Amino acid sequence: MNPYRDLPAERFWRKAVAGVPPFAVDPGPRDVFRIARTDRVATAGSCFAQRVSQALARGGFRYYVTEAAPDGMTEAQVSARQYGTFSARYGNLYGPRQFVQLFDRAFGSFEPELKAWRREDGRFVDPFRPTIEPDGFADEAAVIEARDHHLARVRELFETLDVLVVTLGLTEGWRCRADGAALSLAPGVAGGRFDPDEVAFVNANTAEVIADVSGFLDRLWSVNAAARVVLTVSPVPLIATYRDQHVLVANAHSKAVLRAAAGEVCERGDPRLVYFPSYEIITSHTNGGRYYEEDQRSIAEAGVAHVMRAFMASLSPGSVERREPPPSPASEAEFAGTAGVICDEETIERSLA
Repeated sequence: MNPYRDLPAERFWRKAVAGVPPFAVDPGPRDVFRIARTDRVATAGSCFAQRVSQALARGGFRYYVTEAAPDGMTEAQVSARQYGTFSARYGNLYGPRQFVQLFDRAFGSFEPELKAWRREDGRFVDPFRPTIEPDGFADEAAVIEARDHHLARVRELFETLDVLVVTLGLTEGWRCRADGAALSLAPGVAGGRFDPDEVAFVNANTAEVIADVSGFLDRLWSVNAAARVVLTVSPVPLIATYRDQHVLVANAHSKAVLRAAAGEVCERGDPRLVYFPSYEIITSHTNGGRYYEEDQRSIAEAGVAHVMRAFMASLSPGSVERREPPPSPASEAEFAGTAGVICDEETIERSLA
């Protein structure tokens, strides 16, 4: 008896990869939960999550936004202020610890000591989403008022969404020494002042990522037991590393940790959770690097299209992506923010110019 004899074709490299045109390789999961067009589908995570939300909206799905732009804003203002970029205005959430703390802040079980950063121009920004207001805030009180409104919308989002697509982006990050508050950017990049006595560089290991992802899922399901989660790893490389090594090596380590952790959490078998291989589709050598732009970092449209074909085949069989936004109860402002992709990490390079 040969244990491999009756395995399906997808288990064999020759049949599922080498014997298939690169654009048709489909490693997506099968026999998992389905996403209906009426489901409230939310996104959160790194820059690549925005590409997913754009494709979902074009494909006729109900991209769910609880923090919509105020009436009277122009499309350019809506986009610049990141309304609709994600399902709530939390900006990029690169590491799992940010997800945990966002939930805890929204539900009142964690309040960081850090309230606001002052910019060089004298304006203030929210340290936990420093790029969402291009003009900044007048003072710390205005930052706190906007944050309270935002966290209320986050609370509503977690309690009412049907499906959450989570994209893990980085293991590297910065945390406040006083209380461990996780930051999306180091102070001094988009506001604040860098002081190594106040913040510490961290690089989460696999056990820490597993604990944070599990902790976030437990929290989400405690307020929304029916929520389904699609967990992915971003194929977008680090723009810079603070570790004393080449960025290519640091990126390989970071993505390996995230991928291993995501796999271990998903393999526990909860039917509400599935891993989707966006990372594998984009980074596979079978496509000859064609899914990256010339900077070898930005994801090409062909790559996004391939990911979403596989996504639909796995989670919504029979769906065909449409180019026009469908009729939806969502306002125009909710979709306007998906026109461009915002990556807070790129602020690191811009701050050095």
